[in-house]
Parts: sequence; C-alpha cells; structure tokens
Amino acid sequence: MDLEIRKNLSIPSAEITYTASRSSGPGGQHANKSDTRITLQWDLENTSALGPIQKKRVYKSLATYINDDGILKLSCDSNRSQNRNKGEVQDRFCNLVLAALKVAKHRRKTKPSRGAKERRLKNKKKNSAKKKDRNFKDKDW
Repeated sequence: MDLEIRKNLSIPSAEITYTASRSSGPGGQHANKSDTRITLQWDLENTSALGPIQKKRVYKSLATYINDDGILKLSCDSNRSQNRNKGEVQDRFCNLVLAALKVAKHRRKTKPSRGAKERRLKNKKKNSAKKKDRNFKDKDW
C-alpha cells in the first residue's frame, strides 16, 4: 500500500523500508526480548515520487534526517507495540515531507507608517521624561 502524503502525491511502498530493533529504556523482560522500535528508511535520492525541485526542497528542509547516501531515516520507539510505532512513524514521516514541500511565501519589504514613527518617538519622549524625573540631584527636598 502506497503512503499518501497529499491528494496528488503518494510514495510507493516499494521505496520505503521498515526495520525493527530493540527499544532502549526501561520495560523489563518485554523490552529485552521484543523488537518494538521501528525505523523508516526512504531513499530520497532515487525516489520516483518527487521531481528534482521537490527533492531539493526536501533535502534542504530535512537535512538532519538524511545521511550521506541520501537516505532519510526516522525512528519511533514511544509505544510498546510494533504496529503503533509503525503508524506513528508513518504519520511523522508524512507530516515532515508535507511541511518540507510547502512553498514559503515571498516576503515583501515594508516600512513603518508616519503615524507609527510618530507614536514611537512620542513614547520615547514620554519614557525619557519619566526617567528624568527620577533624578535626585535636581529635586528640592
């Protein structure tokens, strides 16, 4: 079953590999005997699901998850069940890729309005006067 990222984008299941390993931390005999940690691996460099521009976006955004061979790795060991960990790592993967593919809005430079400048200067003068009044030397006691 393909992993659907959004309506028009899904990653073929043949491109994703899951490996199970022992989870770290406490848990007694269960943790010592069962492989509940799930690691999702996706070969980003050789994927057919994304175009070259999309690949660049994902590389740039998810660089911490990608190794030198171009393989994206995500792990999950928060649950004691292998199936839950698999579902959770799939959800995290979909959310990360979806966020990486989002095109950032172009920022247009703006300047403060005349009113904003006047309010800022008025506030500065008010604060300056307040602090000037605190001076003990000028006061007649």
